[in-house]
Amino acid sequence: MENSIYVGLSRQAALQSEMDTVANNLANVNTPGFRAQFMMYKEYVEKPRGIEHPISMVEDYGQFMSNKPGSFRQTGNSLDVALQGTGFFSVQDASGETLYTRAGNFSTNANGGLVTTSGQPVLDGGGAPITIPPNSKFISIGEDGTLSTDAGVFSRLGITEFENVNKLKPVGDNMYDGKDAGGATAQNTRAMQGAIESSNVNPIMEMTHMIDVSRAYQTTARLLQNEHDRQLTMIQRLSRAS
Repeated sequence: MENSIYVGLSRQAALQSEMDTVANNLANVNTPGFRAQFMMYKEYVEKPRGIEHPISMVEDYGQFMSNKPGSFRQTGNSLDVALQGTGFFSVQDASGETLYTRAGNFSTNANGGLVTTSGQPVLDGGGAPITIPPNSKFISIGEDGTLSTDAGVFSRLGITEFENVNKLKPVGDNMYDGKDAGGATAQNTRAMQGAIESSNVNPIMEMTHMIDVSRAYQTTARLLQNEHDRQLTMIQRLSRAS
């Protein structure tokens, strides 16, 4: 196989990953607290068997997250919470592991537990699920995440800040695994009751990006087709000459 084909295929594989990332961003334009993802690339040098010189190819080796805040939308719902700052809410998945999200559109389940839209329990600062006291007349959420009712303070939202947000691992459903991100109790993040943070995805920029990626993929496909045609023509001419 010719070097140009190796390089072209590596480029197409990287562009496919980038298109998947852009499509996921666009799919979450209206997802509260969603953080846009972007691809990272590096040069990958390989020396395939039977080829004298190494080939420089492209490799998509990861993603990074934009931590730019989304806009805030007032809802008036006492259980909606937006975060001003870099912190994340702590929630519990089905296996009991702690995950993190910026989506603060909470509600209560049949047992009075504070949960996400997918039903995951929201955790307090100690990692325990939060339960709203029965017969509460109102719920107040302070800037520090303190939860109180007419009977007084009963809990505090678990809000975590990370040393490196790009070590957060997306696990789906707008959740992140923070085991490797260096999390600690938030010091500079403030909770805003009755509001929701919107996605930070810029739909116009993402659509433009999608068009650019599509054109780059088509250009690479034409390059590969031209290389295939060149090789086919060469073989046909050599066959006639022999």
